[in-house]
Amino acid sequence: MSAVEAVNPWRPLGPCSTDACVSAPAAAAGTARLAARLAMAVLVLAAGVPMSFAGRVRASWRAPLTMTWARMLVRALGVTIRLTGDEEQAHGRAGGALVVANHVSWLDPLVVAATVPSRPLAKREIGEWPVIRTLAAGSGALFIDRERLSALPSAVAAVADALRAGDTVIAFPEGTTWCGRGMGHFRPAVFQAAVDAGAAVRPAVLRYREGTATSTRACYVGDDSLLASLLRVAATRDLAVEMTLLSPVRPGPAGGSRARAALARTELARTAETTVRAGMEDARTHDRHPHPRPA
Repeated sequence: MSAVEAVNPWRPLGPCSTDACVSAPAAAAGTARLAARLAMAVLVLAAGVPMSFAGRVRASWRAPLTMTWARMLVRALGVTIRLTGDEEQAHGRAGGALVVANHVSWLDPLVVAATVPSRPLAKREIGEWPVIRTLAAGSGALFIDRERLSALPSAVAAVADALRAGDTVIAFPEGTTWCGRGMGHFRPAVFQAAVDAGAAVRPAVLRYREGTATSTRACYVGDDSLLASLLRVAATRDLAVEMTLLSPVRPGPAGGSRARAALARTELARTAETTVRAGMEDARTHDRHPHPRPA
């Protein structure tokens, strides 16, 4: 894989493409199973609209409704979630934290939302899609305009406010997707929110698998379309995603000069990235947990 070409500091381009990275499924779903999965996914999407409104009416309902809906949608597409790591954080008893993970697919935010009560940090374009906008609002999504670097401070401030309020926020600091065989560098901007809020950073590793082997079927890379990626996922018979929550990383104290703040977020980003890379390498060399528990 070649080095990442950056468009701007927040929105790099990954080196992966469907032609180079996506392989045939180990076992394909039959036509009837594919049709059933797609039909069920449409039903779950439709059910998400009233669930979203309910979550906006009563804030205490937001997290459990979002988790339930995300689990239903992932399962409707035939994907099994396997969770390893810190059970306390997975069940939301550890307070607000910034969960950061390697980014492979449009499925990633759904997988994290299905396992950790949380709010996603999403790109602004998602808020322009009618149904998705409603679903995102119901999940408490925070938005970032990746085309306008001038909007970055306000987005970071919104994440910091959410962390101070005790919410857990999901972010994918690579700023782009990779096929799952590698990963990019973590951009430090979002880590400033953890520094400002004094919140823990929870690195997580996402690994898509067919059997015991890494699978690239779920990746959403290059010029791939959402529809094509979705159809690949639904057409794969036994696709699973393993999410591993790693030990928390604590930021240093906030305050001081801009130079010190920049150093703090850069070191935090580097530490989190190193932790995730080590987790990915460990997953490649041996199965860390012989029987991961279903989420």
